[in-house]
Amino acid sequence: MISVSVLQARGGGVTRGARNGRRRGEGTKPFHRDPRQAFGAIDLGTNNCRLLIARPKFGGGFHVIEAFSRIVRLGEGLGVSGRLSEAAMSRTLAALSICSRKLRRRGVTQVRAVATEACRRAENCALFVARVARETGIDLEVISNREEVGLAADGCVPLLDPNVPDALIFDIGGGSTEISWLKVARPALGPGPGPLVQVADWCSFPFGVVSFTERFGCQDVVPETFEAMVSEVASAAASFEDRVGLGELVGRQQVQLLGTSGTVTTLTGVHLKLPRYDRARVDGYHLNLDTMQRISRSIRAMSYDERKDHGCIGPERADLVIAGCAILEGLCRIWPAARLRVADRGLREGILLLLMQQAAARPAPQRRRRRARSLS
Repeated sequence: MISVSVLQARGGGVTRGARNGRRRGEGTKPFHRDPRQAFGAIDLGTNNCRLLIARPKFGGGFHVIEAFSRIVRLGEGLGVSGRLSEAAMSRTLAALSICSRKLRRRGVTQVRAVATEACRRAENCALFVARVARETGIDLEVISNREEVGLAADGCVPLLDPNVPDALIFDIGGGSTEISWLKVARPALGPGPGPLVQVADWCSFPFGVVSFTERFGCQDVVPETFEAMVSEVASAAASFEDRVGLGELVGRQQVQLLGTSGTVTTLTGVHLKLPRYDRARVDGYHLNLDTMQRISRSIRAMSYDERKDHGCIGPERADLVIAGCAILEGLCRIWPAARLRVADRGLREGILLLLMQQAAARPAPQRRRRRARSLS
């Protein structure tokens, strides 16, 4: 097998490299062991298969040397059958085979490949995981909702403002939607590579863009159907708000909101009038709430063919984007912050950071000393 799953499921609520009660920035080492060493992260979701390959930077962070993303719709039909279909598995295996070739070509020494909601729910998940290992050489690890939340938070830490003590992260996936409440603080010693972050609470809802699209049909959506999706999301989010009680702080702009998903990045690309999606323009962008709602309305006003032809939507997201707009609007109905920061990052980046931190923490291999040749 080409993969090395170096991290096991994490417990507790501390993120970004924390172990044994340490928060990020306390006792962790910078990534300077070997800048030539390549690390890989694969995120297999209900809708997308994503790969990121990177090398560590001196002092912290990493440099991406290759990225790959393909919409595979692994969870297509899962809500009805409870199983991964043969067509969906074939599409996913084709994408994972490409990932495998890229990992080999880049000489990746450590990779972690994780699968999320579709594999968590599928009756035939074990058979699929075995087939992935046999046909691609990739050891696929099905992680829990809790670990998914933690890794996504790890990946988004660089975009958080250390001066705002609370943060809500919205992760709108294909089969589930996760919300995490983070406590944010400045590092105790100097600026460091990022703020200190701790997961205070989290929840996972059993709906996402694929499952909503299959339930409601999102090629051409009437206002009543869109409102039904928004109301279902708002009702679910309200139950979490009852538990955490952040609404008042959101109203006083004392909570930062961050969205990590294809939905928020697509809306941002449309807002910026990009001829084609550009991660460098989108990642880290601040999207005002009124702007987001206006763009959502404009997308809903497009025909299905118009969405297919749009450079930032395309045929693969033409139906899914409507469900995504509804989920995002339902969340913002409960937490109407003035603006939302957009993250084109998350799970893969969190995996890479933790892989590199573990590698940096391991003792360096001892080199043999060559015996001095006698001159006598």
